[in-house]
Amino acid sequence: MPKQGKVVPRNNMNFSSDTENWQSIQNQIGILGNSAAIRQMIETIAQVAPTDISVLITGESGTGKELAAQAVHTLSRRHGYPLITVNCAAIPEGILESELFGHEKGSFTGAVGPRKGYFELADKGSIFLDEIGELPLSIQVKLLRILELREFMRVGGSVTQQVDVRFIAATNKNLEDEVERGAFRQDLFYRLNAMHIHVPSLYERKQDIPILANKFAEDFCRDNHIEFNGFTQDALYALSDYRWPGNVRELRNITEKMIVLERGQRIDSQIVGKYLPPARMHGSTTLPLPLLKPKEELEQEFLLRALLEIKSEIAQLREIILTSQLPKKSLGPWRQEVPIEYNHTFDETVEEDGVPESVAEMEKEMIKQTLAKTGGNKRKTAKILGLSERTLYRKLKRYDL
Repeated sequence: MPKQGKVVPRNNMNFSSDTENWQSIQNQIGILGNSAAIRQMIETIAQVAPTDISVLITGESGTGKELAAQAVHTLSRRHGYPLITVNCAAIPEGILESELFGHEKGSFTGAVGPRKGYFELADKGSIFLDEIGELPLSIQVKLLRILELREFMRVGGSVTQQVDVRFIAATNKNLEDEVERGAFRQDLFYRLNAMHIHVPSLYERKQDIPILANKFAEDFCRDNHIEFNGFTQDALYALSDYRWPGNVRELRNITEKMIVLERGQRIDSQIVGKYLPPARMHGSTTLPLPLLKPKEELEQEFLLRALLEIKSEIAQLREIILTSQLPKKSLGPWRQEVPIEYNHTFDETVEEDGVPESVAEMEKEMIKQTLAKTGGNKRKTAKILGLSERTLYRKLKRYDL
């Protein structure tokens, strides 16, 4: 058995000022990106990893939840022991219990000898239960016992087995919804959700797309001995402007596909357009952002681009409100269409009928109405409003909802 690794305290890391330390952590865990969303995720991982607390990782399909789980294990005191990965959705229910907990000889047809399950194999290390929302209720009960008592019995066995494992689980489902439907045990959800790590979608970390695309291209060409002339800057912008519903997995697949089918030639925006039709691009409100400009100018263009996207979102909010039961009203000039956190100077007035005049108040009212229609379901509310969950939670906190 390998020796247990030395614990390196990471709770006081300053990621914003210690660039060298940040890059060291990134190299160690293999998660690329410089966006605020990815930095926040890595900082959370680094703070949580040295403990033995259970971790629930959530995120859309293809975002890299397994990579986040590997990072938690790599930075933990258990990194010298196994990380056992179990895809709960890929194992037939009939043999799932045996796979997880092992079995004794003769416990069922074909059990010619005793066999260790995944939990025993992960002893002193970590077990990663991917797609945990797919576990049947009968298995959830036994999983809860292991979480609470660190003990279980093999299928067909009579002796209690002790196990020392760190639990890491992942899902692209909303487990709170599954609990409400009765498909997931509430007590198990609370035990698994001791610490929550959200893996951002690629759309939430658009500035990382050029980094990832170049890395995928480099790795693919090296492994397959392909000469590749790289991406033009307009190609990288075109890639960044796409919504990527399949997230990082889709970006990798498209990158490799373009390299193979275009025979390694330099890829420009026209080539990208062949694989990402314009109708599926993000939209016409964003501006081209040449990546070779000076840092100050680049930051200004990022800000302008963000403001234009905000304007588009506010226009959509306006249309939703105007088509609801609220009386029709004008939002006024562009200065008043900027959310309140960007402009604190405009007046907040109220019409005679009591309807709030400011965009912030209308946004608050719209969020309240949508929450009421969804029964308080935040994920559904965010989806209806076209917001990310992180943005919705920030607005709920701002408006004290």
